[in-house]
Amino acid sequence: MVIAFEWYGCLLLLTGMAGSISQRTDPLMPPAPEYAHSIRLDGDIILGGLFPVHARGERGAPCGELKKEKGIHRLEAMLFAIDLINKDPDLLPNVTLGARILDTCSRDTYALEQSLTFVQALIERDSTDVRCASGEQPIFAKPDKIVGVIGAAASSVSIMVANILRLFKIPQISYASTAPELSDNTRYDFFSRVVPPDSYQAQAMLDIVTAMGWNYVSTLASEGNYGESGVEAFVQISRETGGVCIAQSLKIPREPRPGEFDKIILRLLETPNARAVVMFANEDDIRRVLDAAKRNNQTGHFLWVGSDSWGSKISPVVQQESVAEGAITILPKRASIEAFDRYFKSRSLSNNRRNVWFAEFWEENFGCKLGMHGKRPGSPKKCTGLEKVGRDSTYEQEGKVQFVMDAVYAMAYALHRMHRDLCSGYPGLCPRMSNIDGKELLGYIRNVSFNGSAKTLVVFNENGDAPGRYDIYQYQITNRSTEYRIIGHWTDQLHLNMKAMQWASGDSSVPASVCSLPCQTGERKKVVKGVLCCWHCERCEGYHYQASEFTCQLCPYEQRPDQNRTGCQPIPIIKLEWHSPWAVAPIFIAILGILATTFVVVTFVRHNDTPIVRASGREMSYVLLTGIFLCYVTTFPMIAAPGLAVCSFRRIFLGLGMCFSYAALLTKTNRIHRIFEQGKRSVAAPRFISPASQLVITFSLISVQLMGVFVWFVADPPHTIVDYGEQRTQDPENARGVLKCDISDLSLICSLGYSILLMVTCTVYAIKTRGVPETFNEAKPIGFTMYTTCIIWLAFIPIFFGTAQSAERMYIQTATLTVSLSLSASVSLGMLYMPKVYIIILHPEQNVPKCKRSFKAIVTAATMTNKLSQLASERPNGEVKTELCESVDNSSEYRCLLYHNHCLRYTYIHLFI
Repeated sequence: MVIAFEWYGCLLLLTGMAGSISQRTDPLMPPAPEYAHSIRLDGDIILGGLFPVHARGERGAPCGELKKEKGIHRLEAMLFAIDLINKDPDLLPNVTLGARILDTCSRDTYALEQSLTFVQALIERDSTDVRCASGEQPIFAKPDKIVGVIGAAASSVSIMVANILRLFKIPQISYASTAPELSDNTRYDFFSRVVPPDSYQAQAMLDIVTAMGWNYVSTLASEGNYGESGVEAFVQISRETGGVCIAQSLKIPREPRPGEFDKIILRLLETPNARAVVMFANEDDIRRVLDAAKRNNQTGHFLWVGSDSWGSKISPVVQQESVAEGAITILPKRASIEAFDRYFKSRSLSNNRRNVWFAEFWEENFGCKLGMHGKRPGSPKKCTGLEKVGRDSTYEQEGKVQFVMDAVYAMAYALHRMHRDLCSGYPGLCPRMSNIDGKELLGYIRNVSFNGSAKTLVVFNENGDAPGRYDIYQYQITNRSTEYRIIGHWTDQLHLNMKAMQWASGDSSVPASVCSLPCQTGERKKVVKGVLCCWHCERCEGYHYQASEFTCQLCPYEQRPDQNRTGCQPIPIIKLEWHSPWAVAPIFIAILGILATTFVVVTFVRHNDTPIVRASGREMSYVLLTGIFLCYVTTFPMIAAPGLAVCSFRRIFLGLGMCFSYAALLTKTNRIHRIFEQGKRSVAAPRFISPASQLVITFSLISVQLMGVFVWFVADPPHTIVDYGEQRTQDPENARGVLKCDISDLSLICSLGYSILLMVTCTVYAIKTRGVPETFNEAKPIGFTMYTTCIIWLAFIPIFFGTAQSAERMYIQTATLTVSLSLSASVSLGMLYMPKVYIIILHPEQNVPKCKRSFKAIVTAATMTNKLSQLASERPNGEVKTELCESVDNSSEYRCLLYHNHCLRYTYIHLFI
């Protein structure tokens, strides 16, 4: 296969590629230590391996210190898995797996150079211009053909390596790379992984933050694909789901300057309410962030949420336990492989020579020195070679060992099924598998399904991603020790044991990391522009209730907010109760009036034929007393609970009692006026002055009121309404709906207006007849009655209509109206009938007839009385002692006049007989 290297330029030199590629050196940089670069195991099928055996070098050096767990443990896990597969008679029978394992030194650019080793066998060399010193044709060592690669660990390294491996169609299975970017099957189509991508991890971490009630957090990422893509996924999911806001998103540079981590801590403190810090950072950066927080006296302030790069590792928290206390970390669900523990503890310098870095691990692990060429020149202790892992040093299986073994087994199962399909029982590699097609092998890898080393299912989706399964840890400090304690797990959804959590404050309640405290019930959130998790709380005022988290809405007109202002409830409906002080006084007055009126009526009925009763005009008196009685009775339907019947009675009686009273009084005063006006002109009697005529006139006037009420009934049938505006106070707690009859102020004015018109007309006639002598007529008591009544109703108008805006409007107006009606009736009853009742009951001797005369004699007597009144003003004592006598029969005019006061008074009384 001829590969064009235009994309890489001159990155790869074809000469000298039979062995391992040496490190690049810079004459300006200090010489790098001479590390071995690869492990090579022979086999029928060779797998590549990429592991961060060393940390990233400082000051330009490609490699730094040895990584015991993340480097050696994982590397040995691959070797152990290959040993198990080669020993398994059912898996790849008669086929031996080999390996070519390289050190990435935790640097993507260095890993790219190392990974070129995997593609050497696929490059066709042109050796025509190459000659040996003797002139002979050179012989090149045949490079190993790599069919698949296990690794890398860091996402940035995997991305860099995947770009070159896909050109040569070499499948790659990572055991630790979780960047979401690697799920892009169009760019990284030959990449698969046995760990879930960070998109799952980001979702799990967001679920943790949400479960804690933290809605205001900061993010911290190591520069590179793993950190940046992890934070990007977290931010993207938080925006899509809502509920969590990002206070700050900070990045840790690849090559941090001195003091860089102190600046990061100070930046985080600029938003002190965002105590939770979501970290997608590598192990070294985590350790230095915690150290900076400790230096800045921020122990206990930050609430760390770490990704799987933190997981349950001890190294980031060593000597920084107090700062890390309470940290919540996440790690793909795993189990400790006991077989690997036995294997690794049995490794020694004598039985593990295939691992070129094991001697360096031995020195680092036991703190000793192997001879004069050891890697620890400053160590005073020499290694004996008899040390034992787990006995003479601490040992804890690294978290990704399980996934390394699963990645190797996934490759082995894919090769096994490919061998079964292509070789059909052929022992060893058949010719069809002598040159394995990487694309075909990728198809087998994506279709594997088996129980992994931890008895969990290993499968891949269409993008080569493993399903998301995570354990949730919390770093806790107890009296005896420090430990990572499992507090939950995540498999598509979060399962968290809140009771198992422990915080630095010693309080069982979860610390807060919120921009703003939750609003109380009945308050809406007024969000700060641009920051959805920061808000000001505003209470829903007046008749508004909290419709949602961010809005207040006005309750329907007939409702008011409930006590918590989270909904609406009906406004209580009230009516004027019988026991109300506003009702007791009018009822008391009405009852007294009814009793008094009844007493007068009974008295008049019992003395119906006596001169006083006859002189009062019996028919008109009973009509007037009926009106007075109705005025008192009207109080009861005005106070009773509104209903159809009550509202009907209100309309009928509201103006009817006054109409009866003032129609009768108007007829009386009009008759008196016409009689005396007629007497001035002639002795002929005016028309329509008989009792029957008077009743006809009175009921004609009353019929107008009844006709108006009838039209009102037809145009607007009586019904009840609930007036919510009358007592709609500013404080909804005091709001009430008033149950009332549908009688508007205009309807009230129209109903009472006709009666008031009669009252005013009657008052005018009372004024006109004020000149009639006191001893001769009833005009003056009627006049006084009308004057007093007018004063009552003039006072009624401002009180009734002036309280229209009062919260006590219903009570005041009802009490004012009923009392005004009762007072009007009481004035008429007291001034017109009480003197007569007084004479009838207490002075019956005055209730006797004095004279009898015809109408002509009466008119003449009235005329003479007017003249005598004029003469009285000229007499010294104002007295006129004359007698007017007569002996009258039905045909004569009049015979004599007796000038005597008593007779004149009696003569006037007979005007009404």
